[in-house]
Amino acid sequence: MNRSFLRKSFVVAGCAVIAFVLSTGLGLAATVGQELSNPQLRDANDQPATIPDFGTHVITVTYADSSAGDYGDPMNDATKAKNYSKASYRGIGVANMKDSAAPNFLIRKIVRGKIEKYKSVILTDPDLTLAKTWNLGNCKGKSVFILIGKDKKLKYIRYTDKSNPWTKADIDNVLKVMDGLM
Repeated sequence: MNRSFLRKSFVVAGCAVIAFVLSTGLGLAATVGQELSNPQLRDANDQPATIPDFGTHVITVTYADSSAGDYGDPMNDATKAKNYSKASYRGIGVANMKDSAAPNFLIRKIVRGKIEKYKSVILTDPDLTLAKTWNLGNCKGKSVFILIGKDKKLKYIRYTDKSNPWTKADIDNVLKVMDGLM
């Protein structure tokens, strides 16, 4: 075989592999230390919204679809129990609507009820804007806990699901990191 033909074949095959990896999202991954932007999401009434206090407070974001909403509760309960100062900390939820089986109108209705009941901020993401902007990869069936410093940098990230729940040791480690950021 001609060497030139072989070389061109390897280049074409390599490009195809790279294109496949990038198109499936396997080449993307959020990394601790990366600076995050504040993407345009939606509120519970489907109006444009961004993450409040982004860049001025330590922020925790729990990003989950309707099937994984409860997986983040142990960590969310632990941060709530710490009673961090509202002058330096903000915890929010973002509903991953694209990967949810429930219709968007129903998710928004549930979110409005939770906002009222818990006096909390919950935004909605109908088209994976947050997952794409922050390179979260496949979030379907997962609850993603994201810790962001006042410097807008990712300090910690964890994906939880049925086979990978929060442990007491995991929670204690995250709370130590958060204490150091306050």
